[in-house]
This record gives sequence, C-alpha cells and structure tokens, in this order.
Amino acid sequence: MTPIFIHYFLKIFFIFTPFFVVSVFASLTKDLGTPERNRIANKVTIAVMVSSFIIFLAGETIFQLFSITLDAFRIGAGAVLFLSALSMINGRADVSASHGQDIAVVPLAMPITVGPGVIGVLMVIGAELKNTQERISVALALFCAVIAVGLLLRLSNRVHFLNRPHTQVILTKVTGLFVSAIAAQIFFTGVKNFMS
Repeated sequence: MTPIFIHYFLKIFFIFTPFFVVSVFASLTKDLGTPERNRIANKVTIAVMVSSFIIFLAGETIFQLFSITLDAFRIGAGAVLFLSALSMINGRADVSASHGQDIAVVPLAMPITVGPGVIGVLMVIGAELKNTQERISVALALFCAVIAVGLLLRLSNRVHFLNRPHTQVILTKVTGLFVSAIAAQIFFTGVKNFMS
C-alpha cells in the first residue's frame, strides 16, 4: 500500500502544478488581507477536492459511455498535459481575473489547478486501477495531494520566498519539467499498448 500511495501522491501533486497555482494565487490575491486569502485558499481546496474525486470516480463510466479505449485516452491526456507543461516551461501561462470576481472556483480551482490535462490523467488513473485496495490507496493519495496544495496556498503569504517572482518562475519551470515527464510516460504507454 505504501509504495502505491507515495507513487500516486507525487504524481498527482505535480500534475496539479502546485507552484504555478501558488504564483497565480499570489498574483490574484496580492491586494487582499490574510483572512480573505485564507478564505479563498480554503474554497479552492474544497472545489479541487470535489471536482477531482468526481473525475477520478467517473472515469471508467465515461469511457464505457462514449466507447473510448483507455489507451486512446492515455494518448490524448498525455498530449494535453504535455502542452500544459510546455506553457509552464516557456513561461507563457498567464491568467487574469475581473475586479470583484470570485476567483476561488474559477479560475483558481478550474482550470488553473484542475485543467484539461489533470482531468485526463485522473480519469486514466481511475480507470486503470485493478482492485479495491488500489482504489483506496490512490483515493487517499489524491486526498493528501489536494490538502498539500491547499496548505501551500495558505502558507504562500507567510513563506516569503514563495512570493518572490524569481522563485515562482524557477519553481514553475521545474514543475513543468516533472509534468512533461509524467505526460510523456502516459502518452507513450498509451501508444505502446495501442500498437500492440
């Protein structure tokens, strides 16, 4: 159970692109006080938790409903996630919000944290698990990954180095590298299985 938990916790944590999320969060909440920032961080965490578990649990049903094979979806999800990773590495990911808009659910929870690539990967993970024990382990890993992202958001205004522009750029690019590797693995697994 422990190796499965650690493997999926790290994978899910990085596909959430936590440091990119923190940089966007810091940018969109820079004029707000600590209580309001914490309220938004809590709301983002809840929205990400609910949407992630719905996607995770509904993946196999959606594949059956639309007659999509798991490997075909791996290829698509890997490609989309790789494009997201490239945008982070190249520094082209830019997000803005209108004045007065509630930013917790849109855009911070979706599509910043739970974007198309994350949706695809969570559906693939949910559909490829073999038994109940694995599902429980991965569900716990998903829960902990979401909590970890939420804690980062709450700590972002207390840990000053997280708010420095250069730190955010470096961490976002490093996250992009990890996400691109995960995307490539998902993509080529799908291609290999699809061709065999």
